[in-house]
Amino acid sequence: MGKNLSKRAMKPLFFSLACVIAVVPILKAQTASPGNTPSGASANKPAHVVRKQPGNQRPAQPPNGPASKPAPIGQVAPTNSAPRRPAANVVAYSEALSRCVHARHTRFWWRNHFTTIVLVGGGYYYWDAGYWFPAWGYDPNYEAYDYDGPIFTYGNLLPDQVIVNVQLALQDLGYFAGPISGALSPATRRAISAFQQDEGLEINGVVDGPTVYALGLI
Repeated sequence: MGKNLSKRAMKPLFFSLACVIAVVPILKAQTASPGNTPSGASANKPAHVVRKQPGNQRPAQPPNGPASKPAPIGQVAPTNSAPRRPAANVVAYSEALSRCVHARHTRFWWRNHFTTIVLVGGGYYYWDAGYWFPAWGYDPNYEAYDYDGPIFTYGNLLPDQVIVNVQLALQDLGYFAGPISGALSPATRRAISAFQQDEGLEINGVVDGPTVYALGLI
C-alpha cells in the first residue's frame, strides 16, 4: 500500500516537470535577440522598414500633368504661344544706342565706369542696362567686332551666345539658312530684318529686346 501511495504522489510531480519543460521553449521564442528588435509595443525603437519599389514602376507625374521634355542642346524649344512683347522695364533699342560709348578709352577708364567687361571672340564688351557694347580702346589688340552697336542679352549670356540662339530660332522659322556662327553676319542681319518686318517690329537688323521676345527666347 505504501508503494501505491508513492506512485500516486509522483504523478503530479512528473506532470509539473513536463509543463515546465514545455513552457521554456515558448519563453525563449518570445525573447527578441539584440539584432532583431521587434516593432511591437514592447520594443524600445520602432523598426525601420524599407519598401523596395517594383522595377517596372513609373515615376509619379507632376500635379499639372507630365513634364515636358527639354529641347536637345543646339535646338530651340518649340512654343505654341504667340510672340511675346518685352516687359516694360526692358531698355528700348533707341535708348541703348544713346548709352553706347563710341569714344576710345583706356582700360583704367573702362574699369572705373563699368563693372562687367568680357572678352568675346576678337573684342571686349561692356555690359550696361541689359545690352552688350563694344569697349573701344580697352585693348587695341582685340577690336574685331562684327557689329559695333548694342546687343541685347538675357540669362547672363555673352553676345555670341545670344546670337547663336537667335540664329537657331530664325533657322527653325525658315528665315536663316547660314551657318550657326554666333557672329552678327550680313546674312544674319538680313534674316533678323525679315523677321522684324513680318512681326511688325522696328526693322534694324540687330539683336534687340523686342526681337528676342518675339522669337520666344525669353
